[in-house]
Amino acid sequence: MQNFKESERATIDTRIQAVTRPKISKDQVVVVATGFLGLFSIVGIMFYGLPFFYDFWVKDFNWSRATVTSGNAVGKIIVGALGFLAGWIIDKSGPRRLMMFGILMGGLSLIGLSQMNGLWQFYAFYILGSLGYTCSGPLPNQVLISRWFDQSRGKAMGVAYLGIAVGGMIVPFVAKWLNIQLGWRDALMILGFAMIAISLPILFILKENPATSVLTKEEAAKPVALSSILKKRSFYLLALGSVFSIASVSGTVQNLKLYFSLDLHYTQERSANLLSFVLFSSLLGRLLVGWLADRLPKKTVMMLISLLVACSLPLLSFTDTFFAINLFAFIFGICLGGDYMIIPLMAADLFGVKLLGRIMGLILTADGFADAFSPILVGWVRDVTGSYMNGFYILMIFALISIASISMLKANKKDS
Repeated sequence: MQNFKESERATIDTRIQAVTRPKISKDQVVVVATGFLGLFSIVGIMFYGLPFFYDFWVKDFNWSRATVTSGNAVGKIIVGALGFLAGWIIDKSGPRRLMMFGILMGGLSLIGLSQMNGLWQFYAFYILGSLGYTCSGPLPNQVLISRWFDQSRGKAMGVAYLGIAVGGMIVPFVAKWLNIQLGWRDALMILGFAMIAISLPILFILKENPATSVLTKEEAAKPVALSSILKKRSFYLLALGSVFSIASVSGTVQNLKLYFSLDLHYTQERSANLLSFVLFSSLLGRLLVGWLADRLPKKTVMMLISLLVACSLPLLSFTDTFFAINLFAFIFGICLGGDYMIIPLMAADLFGVKLLGRIMGLILTADGFADAFSPILVGWVRDVTGSYMNGFYILMIFALISIASISMLKANKKDS
């Protein structure tokens, strides 16, 4: 009799969970699809696709490794200060129109790079690309998804961020084929037009704000001032941890093609295969981190990511070992998948979503400088010392600094 009652109670509990489990609406599907397609283009194609062309520019224009990696830095430095402005616009007016503008700028930047003949054009079109990245990249998509999702925010962010991995995984093969058939200039032009065609149409049907609010009780009851958040120690610890985490990842990924093709003398095909394997692993990383972020303290997840980055980089020194290089690609790919998306999830839990655009605008501006200078630092160390590994070891130290910073954050109530 007691077993029957327990069984009946379990059945009732299951039915209650089924009824109360949040359902995904059509509008939420569009939001995630918008994030997937936008990140596929503005990050997957532009950010991860452009390094495929670095060695062609070294050979055709006789530029140094530091020069070909400096375009990203110049663009991020000049446009970086606009991150807060973009966040303010998103908080006040919504992200849709800003994202439309950004997609157009990103596509035009690749088209412009396909026609460049001098260094000033190289920098001008990288600046245009950075503007597109700021307006339609991670920042607006992070805020958009955080507004529409609460309980399943990690999973939704993970699925949207798959667009980066899919774009980055496909582009090396597409770029290689287009380069063989048409040359690098036409390959870049086609990729630029593809960015616009892939990402722009869905923005016309996107709804920016959900009918029901996901604001915390504190946010709903009274206005939250940005100045109060900027007084919190947790904001600066998160920003510091984010900066060094991004530096360790960006400095690595932006130099991998140069390291593989020019230093290790891998063929274009083998280099493309390894880069695609990194991005394939990041598919698993985004899903895994999204799943873990809904279940574990987010600071634990972020520290784990940086620890794996630090452990993976020494594997690049085993150049004659096929297993070691592929193990690096797998581990680093997992980290690459989760590194960028865990930061807004932590920010949303620590500070809420009402001012998330401005908060992430500030953090991403700082990240932009790390994103900009870290690849140049690694390229400069290679040019001076003749070894990429010295630069990679510096990036390993950056990852450890990130761990130390995030370890000092107190767990949010949602994580406890």
